[in-house]
Amino acid sequence: MEAHPSKKVALVTEISKEFTFEAAHRLPNVPEGHKCARVHGHSYNVEFTIRGPVDPKLGWIVDFAELNAAWQPLHAQLDHRLLNDVPGLENPTSELLAAWLFERLSLPGARVVRIRVAETCTSSCTVYPAEG
Repeated sequence: MEAHPSKKVALVTEISKEFTFEAAHRLPNVPEGHKCARVHGHSYNVEFTIRGPVDPKLGWIVDFAELNAAWQPLHAQLDHRLLNDVPGLENPTSELLAAWLFERLSLPGARVVRIRVAETCTSSCTVYPAEG
């Protein structure tokens, strides 16, 4: 049997890391009588996806520990808080929370390509940078 020559394929590499936090919120702009107008809490799940070149020596885009470090200041601002009290989250929908996180996640040497926020196990929102 003849051996197949090795093919070099151009690859795009992404890594993802999930984090959690507990917080309360209320949605001030929903119609009167909507259940989300009342203060209630969620166990939020946040997933960051990073894209970048794989370092040829280290074999990774960035160390997962760097993602942990980038998350820590955001976690401190959100965990066990009333999200409405966090500047910029006066109307803390999942969509606006995901955008808020996207604007604040700083990770030198890598590009954040997606942030997903789940407020329940069945409801989530994902934001991406606009192409162009």
